[in-house]
Amino acid sequence: MAGRETGEKILANNKKAFFDYFIEEQLEAGIELAGTEVKSIRQGKVSIKESYIRIENRQVYIIGMNVTPYEKGNIFNRDPLRVRRLLLHRDQINKLEASVSRSGYTLVPLNVHLTRGRVKVQIGLGKGKKNYDKRESIAKRDQQRAVEREFRMRIK
Repeated sequence: MAGRETGEKILANNKKAFFDYFIEEQLEAGIELAGTEVKSIRQGKVSIKESYIRIENRQVYIIGMNVTPYEKGNIFNRDPLRVRRLLLHRDQINKLEASVSRSGYTLVPLNVHLTRGRVKVQIGLGKGKKNYDKRESIAKRDQQRAVEREFRMRIK
């Protein structure tokens, strides 16, 4: 995962993606950005909560990713919600396109992070959860919290 030993720094996380989807496959992609966008993202002013990924004309795009305009960027700032192209190899795009064409599968951004100074997006191929699956996830999480709480009480 991310940490100092791998040189990664997570800038934005999409926790809701793991709640709404069964993530079956993960992939890392670069993003086509302007200079002021990179500076803003490095400051952590990015949100991917409402964003999604679409494949159009054999290109992959992230839509709805909010990059707050860089405060010192003046005329060089771009639209915060503009559509940004993701950088992937052709065979990766073809594989994703085939996977998404199956019923119920979609591409969701999982996190935005820095890897060796480059801004990357972690993409997940997910299958949508039903309401009963979501309730099951909540029950597991609550049960795990209760176990951890009990463990902490025994230590003290």
